[in-house]
Amino acid sequence: MRSGTVAVIGKANAGKSTLINVLVGEKVAIVSPKPQTTRDRILGILTKEAHQIVFVDTPGIYRQRNALTELMMKTTETTSKDVDAILFVHDGHAGLSEDDVSLIQKYAALGVPMLIAYTKIDIMQREKIPADVKTLFEAGVTADVYPVSARKGTNLKKLEEAVAAMLPEGEPLFPDDVISDRSEKFMIAELMREKILLKYEKEIPHGVAIIVNTFERHENGTYEISLDIVCEKKNHKAILIGKQGQAIKETASFARADMEKFLGAKVFLTVYVKVREDWRDKSSLMKEFGYTPEDL
Repeated sequence: MRSGTVAVIGKANAGKSTLINVLVGEKVAIVSPKPQTTRDRILGILTKEAHQIVFVDTPGIYRQRNALTELMMKTTETTSKDVDAILFVHDGHAGLSEDDVSLIQKYAALGVPMLIAYTKIDIMQREKIPADVKTLFEAGVTADVYPVSARKGTNLKKLEEAVAAMLPEGEPLFPDDVISDRSEKFMIAELMREKILLKYEKEIPHGVAIIVNTFERHENGTYEISLDIVCEKKNHKAILIGKQGQAIKETASFARADMEKFLGAKVFLTVYVKVREDWRDKSSLMKEFGYTPEDL
């Protein structure tokens, strides 16, 4: 069989995590319309009879504005050089700018086998696709381009087969029943962060870290979970909590429903909101919250 690792790389909001979730068939990474949704390097493992593809979901390429974002970009750069292949995800609906072409050229020049997933074709004029492919070819990009829609499932089978064909012959890297390298506790924190990204506007969601303090499964099968939502400013805390605590109650309820779906059991969730000033620019706090080069 063919087996290997594939770095999934692209700009923020290109649809990387959504594509991986659909290909793997399970939710292994959170998604939202906001940049910086993916902070960690997360594996999504697709095992078939003829191949095992270990997708490495990386933080979306984004302008560096703080120490955390810089660390995320370093994670993406390191991952791209330490895999068997690259799947570059481009948001076709957003168009193809000179910056996009330069970014694709950069990763194509690494010498690692690469394909391009041209996403979101279900919400764009498909007549634009040939012109964009021609632009890439004229810019010296020889990687094959696969127009796909994760939401509609369009061309995903062809993309999967093409990705698998880039991988070397070898034994599977993970057991058949493993779909991710991340723990249930990690996913619980990510589900909470996802709901905050979806619920709140502007900068507040990006300045949030989730710390799971209690994650216990009782004999009756229910889970007791308590966690801290850490934000950067006192006024952010007030917004997160909302008037008479209504906002945080709604967000926690929203998150708990997904946690119960993920764990397959009833969840008793307790949430606290705390302030740690400008934690994204403080290496000691980033490490405390689990954001280190070793963990990403």
